[in-house]
Amino acid sequence: MQSVLINMKLKAIYPGTFDPVTNGHVDIITRAAKIFPDILVAVANNQAKRPFLPLETRIQLVEEAVADLPGIRVLGFDNLLIDFVLEQNAGIILRGLRAVSDFEYEFQLAGMNRKLSKQIETIFLTPSENFMYISSTLVREIALLNGDISQFVPSCVVRELQKRQGEHGTSKNI
Repeated sequence: MQSVLINMKLKAIYPGTFDPVTNGHVDIITRAAKIFPDILVAVANNQAKRPFLPLETRIQLVEEAVADLPGIRVLGFDNLLIDFVLEQNAGIILRGLRAVSDFEYEFQLAGMNRKLSKQIETIFLTPSENFMYISSTLVREIALLNGDISQFVPSCVVRELQKRQGEHGTSKNI
């Protein structure tokens, strides 16, 4: 039992919609990989958020973005996060905090997750300064208005969004 708990505590789940994955997400994953030997990036299939990219595409883009990092796996999920974390035998939910406004929401989520399972801890990491202002929402808005997103996202995301804009007959200047 003791070794199971130790292994659970070393396994972290980094959940999000990653719609699309940004350099800020990759920064958090890269830095977390120095702390946790086993990280599972959990791509949420949250239809209430009306995702811009399909789940399979988001999973593929995250996989590409972290391909060079050892110990990182990527899976989609569509159930309650705490249930997914327990199914994966993880002990940690890893969350990124960009600003004070993120903290309030994340603090509530962490509290609720603690109520649902006392054995799961939530750990917060802040992104490096270069990435504090980046959000998937802002990236989508810039891309939809044909702005250059290349400094905010991995190159695989730029290619995917250019391909999608080309398919929809809009400018490819992103």
